[in-house]
Amino acid sequence: MESVRNDPWTALDEAKKIIYGDRERTYGKPSKNLDCIAKMWTAYLESIGGRELENKDVAIMMVLLKAARLANDPDHLDSVVDICGYAALVERCYE
Repeated sequence: MESVRNDPWTALDEAKKIIYGDRERTYGKPSKNLDCIAKMWTAYLESIGGRELENKDVAIMMVLLKAARLANDPDHLDSVVDICGYAALVERCYE
């Protein structure tokens, strides 16, 4: 999507196309997927004992988000690739 458009198409139009189309087919009903993510993130946040989030925590939580999406479609390669990328970013946070 271009950063500036000369037609009436908006970011909201693009988002609607995505969330009512490919994303729902791939990740399932949004409320179910978001509930799964909420449970995973809640468990993670409880496990770190209420300390302030660090950069590596964000990468780990993104791994959990992608894992929740894989729960709906374990064969979705993009989510597997994203998990690998976020896991690698955890290591990079120590550089």
